Amino acid sequence: MSAPTRSPGPAIHDLAARLRRLPPSCGPVRLIGVDGYAGSGKSTFAGRLAGELGGVPVLHLDDIASHDELFEWTGRLLSQVIEPLRRGDTAHYAPYDWRARSFGAWRPLPPAPVVLVEGVGAGREALRPHLAHLLWMELPREEAWTRGRARDGAEQRAFWDGWIPAERRHFADDPSRPFAHLLVRQMQKGYEVLPGPAGTTTEPYFLTQGDGPSAVC
Repeated sequence: MSAPTRSPGPAIHDLAARLRRLPPSCGPVRLIGVDGYAGSGKSTFAGRLAGELGGVPVLHLDDIASHDELFEWTGRLLSQVIEPLRRGDTAHYAPYDWRARSFGAWRPLPPAPVVLVEGVGAGREALRPHLAHLLWMELPREEAWTRGRARDGAEQRAFWDGWIPAERRHFADDPSRPFAHLLVRQMQKGYEVLPGPAGTTTEPYFLTQGDGPSAVC
């Protein structure tokens, strides 16, 4: 199928407008999940989407997880973030410092009209009822992990050796992709956005940027 004829600006503007039109899903907030394998480019994409949405907050799940709880952070996320946002209150969470191996100072997260939640597990079962939309970064896991290892270098080799089997177990027990509304694929310039397994849109479209490929996060 050939790409629809769209200029770069309107395409990403259309996606942002589509997300803004969604009904609130977590109190007054439209909570948008960005999930995918480690190394698939979630952080970069979420940052660009947040900018197009006018600088909306982005919650990085790396700030919620820890060495001792790579994936067992659901309770902390619900109590510190989801429940306050559901009440229309500003949430507060203590971001984890992966080098110091400790949680830092409390950080506010306001109940903005749109909030992005980015990270492995953003589409987990316990979080999906609070999401207005789930986006999945469409990159095979082996390729994503290879890119992630290359990004982090030898210093993080031992961490990746433990992370990969943990991520395999997580997605085997609690998959996200089958519930994604949109699939996001990084292209040479920008992103291709396709309907996901849980989506209803049939036409693919493209979000393009003026620069080349970004660093994958």
